[in-house]
Amino acid sequence: MTPRDVEPRLLRAFLAVAEELHFTRAAARLYVAQQALSRDVRRLEQTLGAPLFVRTTRAVELTPDGERLLPLARGVLRAHEELAGAFAGPRPLLVDLNTDGPGTARTVLDRARELAPDCELMARFESGLTHAAAEIAAGRLDVSFGYADGLDPALRSRLARTPVRYEPLAVLLPEGHALAALDAVPLDALRGETVYTGAGNPRTREWTGLARELFAGRGIKSAPPAPVAVGKEEFRRVMAKTGCPVLATVGFVDMPGCVKRPLTAPVPLSPLSMVWRKGASHPGLDALRRAAAELGAGHGWLEVPPDSWLPALTPDPGGG
Repeated sequence: MTPRDVEPRLLRAFLAVAEELHFTRAAARLYVAQQALSRDVRRLEQTLGAPLFVRTTRAVELTPDGERLLPLARGVLRAHEELAGAFAGPRPLLVDLNTDGPGTARTVLDRARELAPDCELMARFESGLTHAAAEIAAGRLDVSFGYADGLDPALRSRLARTPVRYEPLAVLLPEGHALAALDAVPLDALRGETVYTGAGNPRTREWTGLARELFAGRGIKSAPPAPVAVGKEEFRRVMAKTGCPVLATVGFVDMPGCVKRPLTAPVPLSPLSMVWRKGASHPGLDALRRAAAELGAGHGWLEVPPDSWLPALTPDPGGG
């Protein structure tokens, strides 16, 4: 055995004797027999190759090596306690909600927190399932939401998923746009329009692909790439520069200077899934899945209304 292999139990025995300077009191403090305590101290001295105490019939004193070990032992045991505390319960679960605002993913997270109050479910907000899925596969993120069928097949094969909702789509329009006066916008009314769909953004390729499929044969163009904007204010600023309508979901956060209108005739739907790394296990993940199932059943999220449109879906590569 080398000093690197010192067991915490031996350091606790040393520390108790060093602080009490009395073997009987130290043994009582640790709830062990005095013979066992003495044996652990001798074993530590053998491991370190140095005497730690001077023992007489009247007193126990630290040797110079014992004095040198005392602060080190305290530091090691403190670090050991911190390590044990960090893993005493489930680690925090990092969940990407895509946008910092109300929406389906936020509703699922809020319900999961109610179902598992002892779990720490941490939210982050970075749009784009393509980016989030790569982060999940690499172990840097735990859960995200989005159009999983639009992911690259090789990446999708590394993920488990569960359907959450068929989300109706909407269009964000500048307040002065001719279609802004409508309560709902028929898809045919967008013929000839150029609509922003995240084209050129490597984080949102699945969304751009969904839009491409929806626009095909309808005379609707996707806007050219725009600077990647993270956060509500930056997104608003960039979109104000382009002046283009924006394809969104009905639950997308409201934007200043814009109006949000549902799309109709047909009602386009985006299949929203919750995704996580295959084989992952965590009570917070269980709570999220329960929340999604409960809310989906209660609100009819997985019902497909009449006169609706869905993209061509890819068979589930393996589920959870």
